[in-house]
Amino acid sequence: MRKLQAALGFSLLAVFAGATGLATAQDTQSTPFEWIQLFNGEDLTGWTPKFSHHPLGVNLHDTFRVEDGLLKVRYDKWTDFDGEFGHLFYKDSFSHYRIAAEYRFVGEQLPSAQLGWAVRNNGLMLHSQNPATMMLDQDFPISIEVQLLGGPGNGRSRPTANLCTPGTNVVMNGELKTAHCINAKAPTFDGDVWVRVEVHVEGGEVIRHIVEGQTVLEYFQPQIGGGNASPTDPAVKIDGTLLHEGFITIQSETAPTDFRKIELVNLKGCADPKASNYKSYITEANPAMCVY
Repeated sequence: MRKLQAALGFSLLAVFAGATGLATAQDTQSTPFEWIQLFNGEDLTGWTPKFSHHPLGVNLHDTFRVEDGLLKVRYDKWTDFDGEFGHLFYKDSFSHYRIAAEYRFVGEQLPSAQLGWAVRNNGLMLHSQNPATMMLDQDFPISIEVQLLGGPGNGRSRPTANLCTPGTNVVMNGELKTAHCINAKAPTFDGDVWVRVEVHVEGGEVIRHIVEGQTVLEYFQPQIGGGNASPTDPAVKIDGTLLHEGFITIQSETAPTDFRKIELVNLKGCADPKASNYKSYITEANPAMCVY
């Protein structure tokens, strides 16, 4: 309960900060978060690609690359598409954290893809399975997806930071939700504009999507279940298993995308004020991490 109360307080702060213009990178005691830069702005150090139908570590057609200080998803070296969905995995797994990504969509979808839903579509895959456990032909990792979408540019609504659930389910309003995607109450961003999306993750308790400082979606008890990830190893996909932690990935789904920042605050750490590395914003105490 204490952790959940802390999480709810975190959400209220984010909404307050968004409404007043205050920086969101502070807790209720005005202690700055220590952001870990998952993307170093220079290369793909710490990241490993996995494309469907290809072994782990193969960066198919140089899709993921770093140029001009940006992590880019590109399809200029592709001539065809046969379901080779890609995911770029960060090396470490996390349980309690706040992740932020600043992204934009650029250019046009790979012409040979012919996937209407994938136009200006990317995602942050959270609580993902270890990439080493993915099947060779597996299309999407078992994970919770924070779906990043670009607007159609025709005045129609297409909110970003939706929830999609490859091989997973969640609980909302006390009910298990098995629909593959659920829309967030988020704005539509047309054109090649930069957007900041943050996600507050409290292990297997609650996950909250935040767009430009405003909370747009909240759900509970992420767990393995359902379809939309295939084929999967039955030893890994054990339906009903709560997801308390996992890996972080970004997608390549045929839409050119730029990321200028991917950063994370670890909310699991030292909560002892007597320690030299005490952080007041920690929501999951781990005494073994304390330094005296």
